[in-house]
Amino acid sequence: MFEAYLLNTWYASTVVAVSAGIIGVFVIMRGDSFLAHAIPHGSFAGAAVAVTIGLSPVTGMGIAALLSALAMHLLGKKGRRDAVIALLLVFLLAGGAFMLSMSGDYSNQVYALLFGQVLAVTDADLLTMSILALIAVAMVLCMIRPLLASSIIPEQARVQGVRNNLVALLFTIVIACVTTASVPIVGAMLLFSLLIAPPAAACALARNPIHAIVLSCVSLLAACGLRSRFRCLPIFR
Repeated sequence: MFEAYLLNTWYASTVVAVSAGIIGVFVIMRGDSFLAHAIPHGSFAGAAVAVTIGLSPVTGMGIAALLSALAMHLLGKKGRRDAVIALLLVFLLAGGAFMLSMSGDYSNQVYALLFGQVLAVTDADLLTMSILALIAVAMVLCMIRPLLASSIIPEQARVQGVRNNLVALLFTIVIACVTTASVPIVGAMLLFSLLIAPPAAACALARNPIHAIVLSCVSLLAACGLRSRFRCLPIFR
């Protein structure tokens, strides 16, 4: 029960649950669900490129997550934001598939990022994901007031001197950090669900953002704990 890989699994699940629970509430409040869907899935292309040139897929995924997040934010200001995100997502997914086809190999390392490897967390993975999760949460806490203002009442926030574009850019980087920290553990498919479903339910039930964050984190801790528990059973491995 207390073998090293199980302890790593529980710790990784806790880091993912807390970071996704906090950031997910603001994703819902800001209406950034599509963005939270596009960045994890778009980072798949970076992992494919990295494997093709002989680098770590996680490194490629992190670079792609950051660059795609910046591109979606900057290009979204010049036109229909939803259309820009959709086009970039399709381009990245197609590019990733093309790179894998060019390599001629079926890379389990890349495809594992779609579904995660919660039982294969190493100490190095824990260190990397912990640092990225701490950066994401720290950024949210440092800009909590302007972030809340621009999420709930953007027009009034602008009048009060809040730079909504800067807040949006920083929050996009936050999503990229959470993506890079969480996708190797839970996968791009599940991360989108974690960032949306429990936080959306928490926002609907809670009376204020603080209560929503607490409820979201508790729900995600329970969900990730159950997933880790089931994956530890031989039939689910």
